[in-house]
Amino acid sequence: MPVKLLMTWDIANGQESEYSEFVVNEFIPRMQRLGMGDIEFWYTRYGECKQIQASGVSPTLEQMQNILTSREWRHLQQRLEGYVQDYDQKLIEATRGFQI
Repeated sequence: MPVKLLMTWDIANGQESEYSEFVVNEFIPRMQRLGMGDIEFWYTRYGECKQIQASGVSPTLEQMQNILTSREWRHLQQRLEGYVQDYDQKLIEATRGFQI
């Protein structure tokens, strides 16, 4: 069963430029190298929710757990948390389309 990692956060004030550079040049490519596919980022411009929802999919729960417990993922997540606030994540069964 494919598994989707859903992540949400707000970009920290004053970090927009550095955040964008990090996500494009490091975060997404490393997610891919770790084995996640179907990577998506959604930006919320209006409304009462977090600014960013991002996701990545792995073919199995076991593979996703291996990714999330890896040293590289922990390092990547710590780097991301330097640019964002209110970070949250959860695992769900992957289906097509937008999921929350």
